[in-house]
Amino acid sequence: MEQTIQILNQVLPILFLISLGYWTRRKKFLSETTMDDLRKIVVNLALPAVIFVSFLQVELKSSYFILFGLTFLLCVLLFLLGQFIKKQFNLRHAYFPYLTTGFEYGMLGLSLYGAAYGLDKIGVIAVTDLGHEIFIWFVFLPLLLIKRDGMQNPKEIVRSFLSAPVVIAILTGILFNMLNGQEWLVQLPVTGALMTTFDFLGKLTVPLILMIVGYGIKINRSGLKDALLVVLIRLGVLIPLALFLNVHLIRNFMQLDRLFEAGLFTLLILPPPFIVPLYAPSNLGDEEKQYINNVLTIHTMISVAVFIIYFVMNPVI
Repeated sequence: MEQTIQILNQVLPILFLISLGYWTRRKKFLSETTMDDLRKIVVNLALPAVIFVSFLQVELKSSYFILFGLTFLLCVLLFLLGQFIKKQFNLRHAYFPYLTTGFEYGMLGLSLYGAAYGLDKIGVIAVTDLGHEIFIWFVFLPLLLIKRDGMQNPKEIVRSFLSAPVVIAILTGILFNMLNGQEWLVQLPVTGALMTTFDFLGKLTVPLILMIVGYGIKINRSGLKDALLVVLIRLGVLIPLALFLNVHLIRNFMQLDRLFEAGLFTLLILPPPFIVPLYAPSNLGDEEKQYINNVLTIHTMISVAVFIIYFVMNPVI
């Protein structure tokens, strides 16, 4: 009974915060402009703060390069699978392959994992995400830009990568980790105050992200079938794959803590990156825009449900 109460107390806040975000949109309690500003705070301040601390504190092991390579390769294969399916079945949606790959780690995965397993544990899911971040910035984003604008300057791609707040947080977190900064950053003047500030910012991340996710829930019934196809393909491939890798790779071969199993499972059930519509051309047709929005919204809702089921079955790792 006590364990059941503990599970409820960790799962229900996720649902409450998403519902609160949905309510704020339905009741027009907050405008879309306000939510966009809150999203900027999350993406540029709160999220990098959490990621920096997580990479600073996580134990770095050479065996993690297996996970880096795995997630990068998987993302590439998923994109190629999307291209193959689109061509084989003559699908009309131009952005179908871009919705079969990538995972919304920052705006959903981190908040779900942190809310359920604790913000102090997110270094684990951050490790599983690193190869995916390399894919997003060096493969996925260039592909989106090429589709929108044509060929891109490699220097601009590298510049975008190095100037992204999340990437800066990852790289500096790893650097200070290697310099054993876990202790002296907290103890020294000024840097100790900065670490406390990062802690304060980090506590904003989960509630703000979940409210933003709830606010963005909008489903258009037209084209619902096409959107569901993407979700079914992704989860039909990735849920069995995640369970297989958890047992045979994470547990038996790498012999990692089972928090890594939860981290990999969480990553692989996430929806496509929310940046897809941001880098679509301004003259994209309404039908394709609605299609992308439906995929992201429906996948997000199903991902949350799948995560909750997984957490209920794996509450104490």
